[in-house]
Amino acid sequence: MMEAAGFLTEHMIAHILAMNIGAPLAVVAWRLWRGGGPAPGYACWVGPAALVQITLLWAWHLPAPMAFALGTPGGTMLMHGTLVLSALWFWRAVLEEAEEARWRALGALAITGKLFCLFGALLTFAPRVLYSRAAEIHMGGPVSAAALLSDQQLAGLLMLIACPLTYVLAGVVIAARWIRDIERRPPTYLPEESR
Repeated sequence: MMEAAGFLTEHMIAHILAMNIGAPLAVVAWRLWRGGGPAPGYACWVGPAALVQITLLWAWHLPAPMAFALGTPGGTMLMHGTLVLSALWFWRAVLEEAEEARWRALGALAITGKLFCLFGALLTFAPRVLYSRAAEIHMGGPVSAAALLSDQQLAGLLMLIACPLTYVLAGVVIAARWIRDIERRPPTYLPEESR
């Protein structure tokens, strides 16, 4: 029986780098190159973007789709490609909404961050191995359950650490800008007769 060589941990690191670091940085770079501000005529739809990203992340990480992705030629590329595209859409929508309706951007970040945390907690605290078939496909034979459970827990822990930091950091930046803009507004005074 083979030891699991950290394939879930490597998989999670790739997702974190692509979806939580690469995608937001790519969107910020694109916005800077374009000159900042909301895209003209761009319908933002942060809700659908968040829903698609969450749905794809959870769907691809169910045991059967994960085994499919690892066992089918091009399956891993399809999984990573759809997740990265959904992350680019999500981060673009969040940054566009951060200019137009900050409460929607903050809501999408909070909900998405919580569901990513929930998935990380599931991986970390699951009492049994969730991806034994995917591990067998990836490793080319039976895998030690103890090693695979340890790898699964480490992958979940990485998710619990890295994913919320991205969403919390983005939320703090958006909220700080919102508060700064509110503080800069001139005070509004009520007319004497309405007091």
